[in-house]
Amino acid sequence: MRIRRTLGVAALAAAALTSAAITPAQAAGSAVLTHTAVGGPDIAVGDVLTADLVAGSYATFYSSATGTSGIKCATSSFSATVTGNPAAPGVATEQLNSHTFGSCTANVIGVTSVQSVTVNNLPYTNSVSDAAGNPVTLAPTAAGPLQTTVVLKTLLGTITCVYRAPGSIAGTTSNTGQTIGFASQAFNKVAGPSLCFAAGYFSATYGPVVDSSVAGSPHVFIN
Repeated sequence: MRIRRTLGVAALAAAALTSAAITPAQAAGSAVLTHTAVGGPDIAVGDVLTADLVAGSYATFYSSATGTSGIKCATSSFSATVTGNPAAPGVATEQLNSHTFGSCTANVIGVTSVQSVTVNNLPYTNSVSDAAGNPVTLAPTAAGPLQTTVVLKTLLGTITCVYRAPGSIAGTTSNTGQTIGFASQAFNKVAGPSLCFAAGYFSATYGPVVDSSVAGSPHVFIN
């Protein structure tokens, strides 16, 4: 009987130690992307993340990295589906399915209005890392390169300008305001008359990013 009691006590102690060991591992196993808070519920693969421009900001396509000549849009939004969300530290992946621009104006000589700004060759792949700086990489897929078509009304008629990134573009995310942003990312003109500027530099900050697949559309955080 003493042997059986001893074994029983030992088994209970082992179970308690095992439970204590599992709890920290589970806490540290939060995914790269969570909603509601840092370390909150993991975002599920298949969830749709959406965001508009940060209030009061613009999406811009300027003719130089440091200038202010070109196009700015007062509205822009995106929608992306989560395709991978591993345990942190790591890199989450998303499929960018929609990226729209509206209420755009131009301050280019000879241009009277912006008729449309259209993102081509969707979907793109968006990779979000929780490494230092929370870097983001927006990359093309088999659908084609990162490309944007801008239709402008000018004094000489309507023109179409096509801009293409040489590869991927880079951005960052932040848990302050739950934002994702891009600054002066270069696109080269691949089609259009001389009135189209030779290069376009894209900048925009979106947020808060929300998980629209969860009730209440909670904010998205990086862990």
